[in-house]
Amino acid sequence: MHDVIPTTIRSDRHLLAVSFACFGVAGAAGATADALGPTLGATALAIGGVYTVARYANRVSRRSLATNALAFWSGFLAISGTHLVGLGTIGAVAPGPDSVVALGLTVLTWATLLTACAATTFLGFREYGATVSADTPEEQVLEGDTSDYPTR
Repeated sequence: MHDVIPTTIRSDRHLLAVSFACFGVAGAAGATADALGPTLGATALAIGGVYTVARYANRVSRRSLATNALAFWSGFLAISGTHLVGLGTIGAVAPGPDSVVALGLTVLTWATLLTACAATTFLGFREYGATVSADTPEEQVLEGDTSDYPTR
């Protein structure tokens, strides 16, 4: 019998939601402000977003991180299509004030883009062994290291 207690990997999706919000507010603040103060605030929020994605990436499996990165890239491509039509055109068709709709689409665009970039970056770090692995035992693969076996 083994004395190993099985543990599950924590999900902590709230970290991903916090980073998404940080990136969205940072993108909107950076896109609408020309002053130094709001730009520095947006930069601080973006750094906070990267930090929370890093914490999230450290707690989930490689497969889950890859799935989330792909989902955010797909979301970004879907939302960026609205920019081809024009935010003013979408704002005129959608209910509500034009500027609020345009700002909302800008927030979603920046949030999905920056979250997708951060998730992909941390997935790359994990693929190349730059972080401690949080993989489950069935995801770990032996890479042919036979140094523990005698050779003849």
